[in-house]
Amino acid sequence: MNRPPRSLTIYIGIFGRTNVGKSTLVNYISGQDTSIVSKVAGTTTDAVYKIMELLPIGPVTLVDTAGLDDSSILSKERIDRTNKVFTLTDVAVIVTEPNVWTQYEKNIVLELTRRKTPFIVFVNNYKDEQLSDSFVESIKEYKVQHSKLLNEQSYREAFLNEFKRNLLDIIPEETLNLQPLTDNVIKTHQTAILVVPIDLGAPKGRLILPQVQMIREALDISAMVYIVKDTELQRCLDSLKNKPDIVICDSQVVKKVVDIIPKDVLFTTFSIIFTSNRADFKIMLKGIEALKNLKKDDRILIAEACSHHASKDDIGRIKIPKWLSSHLGFDVKYDVCAGMDYPKDIKKYSLIIHCGGCMINKKQMISRLNYAIENNVPITNYGMVISFINNTLDRVIEPFIKAEKTGN
Repeated sequence: MNRPPRSLTIYIGIFGRTNVGKSTLVNYISGQDTSIVSKVAGTTTDAVYKIMELLPIGPVTLVDTAGLDDSSILSKERIDRTNKVFTLTDVAVIVTEPNVWTQYEKNIVLELTRRKTPFIVFVNNYKDEQLSDSFVESIKEYKVQHSKLLNEQSYREAFLNEFKRNLLDIIPEETLNLQPLTDNVIKTHQTAILVVPIDLGAPKGRLILPQVQMIREALDISAMVYIVKDTELQRCLDSLKNKPDIVICDSQVVKKVVDIIPKDVLFTTFSIIFTSNRADFKIMLKGIEALKNLKKDDRILIAEACSHHASKDDIGRIKIPKWLSSHLGFDVKYDVCAGMDYPKDIKKYSLIIHCGGCMINKKQMISRLNYAIENNVPITNYGMVISFINNTLDRVIEPFIKAEKTGN
């Protein structure tokens, strides 16, 4: 099935108390039985994700969450999962009932406001009775939508049109129109060489997401792209009439590639491009300074955005620790987190080394970055660390430094 990865969709988080109609709303929007609906409170035990096309907004991921007033045996685990959804939600819907605005709804507003996440309030089971003055006063400053027709499919189109208009009114422009990966890297009609090593970590029969996205976005700006293995890079360069404008490689072959390409050709890595696109480039670069001050038995967090079975030459779990230990001359301790899992307590770490983040959205990447800043823990990026170890950091950040100086 040809559908976008979640990281390229707008996340719409659905929040509220148990049994207020969150799952019904998700099913009504998606037009499918995405979530189980029951009168039993706490039916949704974990976040449910549904990718769909919601035109004219584009691809979205609806996230149905467990109720924040869950009092079951597993309530703590369920609420923890719901709280994680706040970190990736681009725009939220708070579901409530007429004349019901409790501390739970107020806490959701506080959390969304803290994260600068826009939201609308959806009043479910709305009837024509007069709303109480206190309820109206509580929600008057928010964008509100209501419906008594969620069980009537014939009204779905009219409901969705209003729902989408409300979302479009509050979704930030930078969320609707993501900054292309090619910004500051490749310009229209330029030539780029993408160096893609094929090793044990490469998925069989396909390319990884950063490579696919870069190819697609280069085509969008009518750039010319050559894709080669690191073993064929020299032959590719020799075959070109003119030098390429930029060479982009997988971080793990950065040392090999930098020794081949001409010094006047711009050069960087996929991982660094993603960190420039999804996070704060300067903060990630500053995190490299922590490498110079590491001591024996310091603890480092290796953060992966995707979940995968690690091979014996896994870049994050095997290669970076080995290269870093060799560079430092002593061993440090490592913990690894993957996918949605992320430790609550990060103060014990002397450094966080994060992957490019191609499998999570910008909101979640920024949330992790801010969390590190709040806890005074340095954070940096796979590509930057590997380039630093190989004495090529100045070279791989040059495209971004140059773009900042020229304002492009």
